Amino acid sequence: MTHLATRGTALGAAALCLLAGTAHAAPTARLPKPDLAGVDSVLRAALRQGAPGAIARVDDDGTVRTTAFGVADRGTGRAISNADRFRIGSVTKVFSAVVLMQLADEGKLNLDASVDRYLPGLLPDSRITVRQVLGHRSGLYDYTNDMFAKSVSGFESVRSEVFTYRQLVDRSLRHARTNAPGAAYAYSNTNFVVAGMLIEKLTGHSVGTEYARRIIEPLNLRDTFYVHPDKTIPGRYARGYLTPDSAGAPLVDATRQTVSWAQSAGALISSTRDLDTFLSALLGGRLMSATRLGQMERMIPVNSTQAYGLGLRRRDLSCGVSVYGHTGAVQGYYTYAFATKDGRRSLTALANTSNNGAVLNTMLGTLESAFCGKPAKVRRGSAAVERQGDMAPEITQD
Repeated sequence: MTHLATRGTALGAAALCLLAGTAHAAPTARLPKPDLAGVDSVLRAALRQGAPGAIARVDDDGTVRTTAFGVADRGTGRAISNADRFRIGSVTKVFSAVVLMQLADEGKLNLDASVDRYLPGLLPDSRITVRQVLGHRSGLYDYTNDMFAKSVSGFESVRSEVFTYRQLVDRSLRHARTNAPGAAYAYSNTNFVVAGMLIEKLTGHSVGTEYARRIIEPLNLRDTFYVHPDKTIPGRYARGYLTPDSAGAPLVDATRQTVSWAQSAGALISSTRDLDTFLSALLGGRLMSATRLGQMERMIPVNSTQAYGLGLRRRDLSCGVSVYGHTGAVQGYYTYAFATKDGRRSLTALANTSNNGAVLNTMLGTLESAFCGKPAKVRRGSAAVERQGDMAPEITQD
């Protein structure tokens, strides 16, 4: 089911305060027209590979197209829709990075200062800087590697747990570091747990309060919530289904969970509309100074098609276009949320399953169709891709 719509770009009064004195990014070179049939084809392929439902929203400089296939709820058979909210996993990291960049703009944070300056004694190496944490170059071990060594049993052991940030960091520190500070990129959820601790220390407020005050309310993101440690997604939502490690085993309804194991690394709830709005505002220069946005976009290569900045990933597509954003996986949900560098075209796509490498890799094709204007090849992958680093480096379990 599809429809076309046009939306305005008005922001509330609080947002206008953020925008003052900030120029819009230079326009991206002319893009191919989105291949909307190609997006549809990718979503249908994801259903054939095991996703109960899949949705996408393309905003092309104010012209919006949404598409949806399959179900939001396998029990009732209710059709999935772009009106449904969902857990966005590691797309949360972009929100956390934005808050810290705003604090840097306010003179409350020095990106090149040691984390130890703000959180004394938390980390074992005073050389680790805030910039290294935001760019996954701290060398801190990813505690989720152990936590989710087995997908279903690991999830069930934490779905109702409430952790402190310190408990999560301590899980990381039981392991040797992956590299010296600044030496190499190595994706780790631990970094964005530390980011959450920095936000709370520097503001005196919870991360949820700061997300709301600085991003959600100014941009009128009606579907975006940080409810930790509540397990419930407010309002209308798509249920999320975790694929077991054992072939043929039934899907596990993973919708209700605290996501306390992720928090500032992956616990936000949102919608395709809100994520498109957020990325367009961010990349359009409306959430921080041009200097700070440039620092977020200063990338370290990850592989031949990806690079990572500060809480922001770049993907280089086959047509020569580069897009910026993040992917996210939390049990039951895969999200792709990316936009052009000027924010004028954005895509958010969601499949309500996880631990299914074929679906994860197939959903990447929505970027090719939305930004390159051509059909994407159906990609295949193993069910264990979530824990294998840069095959899916943004997911909360990698």
